[in-house]
Amino acid sequence: MKKIVSLLFVTAMLMTACTGSQGPPGPPGPPGNTGTPGNDGGIIASSAFEIDVTFNADNEFSFTENYGFEVLKSDVTLVYILWDTIDGTDIWRLMPQMVTFNNGNLIYNFDFTQTDVRFFLDGTVDFTTLGTEWTNNQVFRVVVIPADNVDGIDISNLNEVMQSYHIESFEMK
Repeated sequence: MKKIVSLLFVTAMLMTACTGSQGPPGPPGPPGNTGTPGNDGGIIASSAFEIDVTFNADNEFSFTENYGFEVLKSDVTLVYILWDTIDGTDIWRLMPQMVTFNNGNLIYNFDFTQTDVRFFLDGTVDFTTLGTEWTNNQVFRVVVIPADNVDGIDISNLNEVMQSYHIESFEMK
């Protein structure tokens, strides 16, 4: 029995120590930068800022802000609203967000172009009857990310978006 175990051990050692010819090459990897041949795909950059907006009849319950940085046609703009603060922790929600009142709905919404982002109130409620807690000093965080990478993360979670795109701070506008 000892001889069989020894023989199996020696055989196993010989088989794992053997090397052979290199196999065929694997499939090519994903393409890099489609611009100049030989360049890497580069670092995926995300840009972000924070803005405080007051909605009123004078601005037609709407406010438009230029990005102040380059936004590609393929980029996606995400906007989060500071919804609450609990025990010193800010609670952010992905827009649009709706509030239901007895006399209608209020929707915080946005749209974007390649040059700017617009924040606006929408819904069925009479905006002029809203209290200042709903219209004044509403804080928004705007994050512009490459569209190719949106599928891999939970965009409703601002912390996950910040971590995934290495966003450490927001410039205040």
